[in-house]
Amino acid sequence: MAENKSDLMEKIVSLCKRRGFVFQGSEIYGGFAGTYDFGPYGVELQRNVISEWTKAMNERDNMARLDSSIFTAGSVWQASGHVSGFSDPLVICNECHSKQRADHLLESVGVVADEKMTEVKINQIFDENRGKVKCPVCGKKKFSKVSTRSLLATSSLGMFEEGDEQVYLRGETAQGIYINYKNILSTGMYSVPFGIYQVGKVFRNEISPRQFLFRKREFEQMEMQYFVHPKEARVLYEEWKKERMKYYERLGIKKEKLRWKQHENLVFYAKEAWDIQYEYPFGWNELEGIHYRGDYDLTQHQKFSGVDMSYFDEETKERFIPHIIETSVGVDRTMLMVLLDAYDEDKMSDEKRVVLRFKPNMAPVKVAVFPLLKNKPELVEKAKEIYKTLKKEFGAVVFDDNGNIGKRYRRQDEIGTPWCVTVDFETIEKDAGVTLRDRDTGEQKRMSVEEIISLVKSQI
Repeated sequence: MAENKSDLMEKIVSLCKRRGFVFQGSEIYGGFAGTYDFGPYGVELQRNVISEWTKAMNERDNMARLDSSIFTAGSVWQASGHVSGFSDPLVICNECHSKQRADHLLESVGVVADEKMTEVKINQIFDENRGKVKCPVCGKKKFSKVSTRSLLATSSLGMFEEGDEQVYLRGETAQGIYINYKNILSTGMYSVPFGIYQVGKVFRNEISPRQFLFRKREFEQMEMQYFVHPKEARVLYEEWKKERMKYYERLGIKKEKLRWKQHENLVFYAKEAWDIQYEYPFGWNELEGIHYRGDYDLTQHQKFSGVDMSYFDEETKERFIPHIIETSVGVDRTMLMVLLDAYDEDKMSDEKRVVLRFKPNMAPVKVAVFPLLKNKPELVEKAKEIYKTLKKEFGAVVFDDNGNIGKRYRRQDEIGTPWCVTVDFETIEKDAGVTLRDRDTGEQKRMSVEEIISLVKSQI
């Protein structure tokens, strides 16, 4: 197993760069905080995360998929309350001038704080604890007053004159769902209860992005809003909670690394809110939120837009504004969790190795194909033939002839490839199939290509 939590994040960051999962954004210019670029295997892992979530949503009846615009009218964010109430508490170190979140600094010394607190309240708590709080950059205890700063990222898109409506990059994907709720209903294919789900980029003007992929300024969200009759909301909310926790079995996440955490300080419109937390190396923290939001969102958009957001039930002849159950999880946080959960160190053939034990459906590469020797044309030709066959079947297949077999195995272990196929002289001279090597056990078997295809299909 990995040695301890303290250096696990450092090892993950190093592996991600070394093996082409994640690179620092704008790295050649010194980096740009809170942004990361996904390399070849990061893209594939991201695709797998989104695919599993999308499948889980699509398995339920009466679910509609949406892809709403990143840019929306400024009035959308005024109606939602983001313009006036979507902020984080900023405090500046007077010694090194680094910017920090006051609630995070307070939490680091065991003081309960929340970004939803008023500026007056969090200033009061911060003042009471100034003697305890240290700057994580320079270690000093000299800080400014706390001030709240908007998380919405602004844009000049479409603003040509002074006085034009302020434009924002979206801070969440949920609002795009709410303003399209009536459009989805008007297709005649859906009725309450029903859900709308989407995957998309969001942007937040984070004060102190940190912990690698956990807190970024640009990230991908997977959100679902389920529209229900108010009388059915509580029962359906509990159903969704059970379903979302069970979902993580699909990703191969260890059960003991997940837990529930109830929100103590609810935002004013929320009826109930729970988070699924994962035990990251920096502690238990939010992975996914499952919230019962009531009718606030549709009521607000009805008020600001003048559009009737009520629903008429043809069977009961009842008109009402649906209540909303929300599930919201970040692609990036999920990727970080999957990487951390899969990371392991062990010994194989008396040699220390690093291995990502991805569940096969999550592995960026399903199969790697090797010729035993790269300077033997007949082996290379046969290996490429098998590679093309497997690539047609699974897509996520690589051809690797760089270095000796041992080095290739170690490289694929670090990438998390479940199976390696080696083409040797017996493959050609005796038509004896190929050698299939298992990532986790190191066990090798001779199998035909057809048997390998059947095995891989059964596992993914």
